[in-house]
Amino acid sequence: MPGSAPLPLGLDTAGLQVPWYFRCPISLELMRDPVTVATGQTYDRASIESWVATGNTTCPVTRAPLADFTLIPNHTLRRLIQEWCVAHRSLGVERIPTPKQPADPDLIRSLISQGPALPPLRKLRALARESDKNRLVMATPETRAALVEMAFASAAGDEVEAEAMAVLAMVGMGEAEAVEVVGRGERVARLGELLGGQGTTLEAKVNAGAVVEAAAAASGTEARAVLGAAEGVMEGLVALVEEKGNSRAVRVGIRGLFALCLAKENRPRAVAAGAAAALARRVAEVGAGGGGGGVAVEPERALAAVERLCRTEGGRDAVVAGAGGGAAAVRALVRAMSGRSAEHAAGALVAVVGGSEALQVEAVRAGAMSQLLLMVQGGCSERAKRKAQHLLKLLRSAWPAADSIANSDDFLQPY
Repeated sequence: MPGSAPLPLGLDTAGLQVPWYFRCPISLELMRDPVTVATGQTYDRASIESWVATGNTTCPVTRAPLADFTLIPNHTLRRLIQEWCVAHRSLGVERIPTPKQPADPDLIRSLISQGPALPPLRKLRALARESDKNRLVMATPETRAALVEMAFASAAGDEVEAEAMAVLAMVGMGEAEAVEVVGRGERVARLGELLGGQGTTLEAKVNAGAVVEAAAAASGTEARAVLGAAEGVMEGLVALVEEKGNSRAVRVGIRGLFALCLAKENRPRAVAAGAAAALARRVAEVGAGGGGGGVAVEPERALAAVERLCRTEGGRDAVVAGAGGGAAAVRALVRAMSGRSAEHAAGALVAVVGGSEALQVEAVRAGAMSQLLLMVQGGCSERAKRKAQHLLKLLRSAWPAADSIANSDDFLQPY
């Protein structure tokens, strides 16, 4: 086995050799947070977590099955790496920082075992806020199930219930926990009360909205329909989308509406609650100087919901009104026609301009043709390409100069 290897690119250390045992066997780079797995092999934490997250269940070096996925910090090796970095500082090597370790699973279990009480819940909330690693440690079926029980433990008091709901909102839910929420009518009703209640704080509304989204995302169509039909839920999520100056509220509202609108039964309810108009206003703000709130970080979900609602009775008109008129809606959707959002923007644009020659001309003036051609010729999905092809056909009469392109077989496939 070789005794050394070149230092990873990006460090100004020409000619310096790094001992092989300081390198991660996966990335071959200097380890910053060495951890040991069940087989006794040591890896950089980020590399082995990525390995496991992609579905691998064996040790990368030995190929032996991992009996469990516990990662034990190798403090001795980390200190040796830090000492080596300090010794070679004159050659441009920076000392790796001491990583903050994730929460101890035993501590999480101890806090959970104390039941619905404010001190342990506040500690859990602080740990969840601290890092993604902590939330990952906390996201066990046992912890999530206990949090669900505490989040709806009305007998413990509103303050305890709110604190548990906040932790649950950060940790998330799996299918089993979603069933425990959606399968209990009083729990669904409680979420509606929190979201739609007049005396509820904004933080409580946001946390309830996050729990609704998590439950809907982990559930099937029937459960989503139950959540969407609950009094106050749809209206509460729309209010979050319209919230000013709170990007988390907007983001939670968008994610919640997207998850609920995956169920067809919820789409007329969403339109009636003002979701189509609220989402369209947020989409129109992006690129128009308004920032768009949470749309800036949830463009795909926002536009996917807009597209679905455009196909619902009354949805198209609500989107146009929410965006500030037909021309404004067209311009907003054309601006959004890029990246992963392009497919949904194109789908919504079909609904908006479909019956209006004037809006079709507006779409061409806004640059839709070039965006659509990029979609067709680029690496979009087949479904996205079909939508782009359909829209190109629709806009062809508004762009006479495009006949030679739009009449080709490539662009005339059925939608």
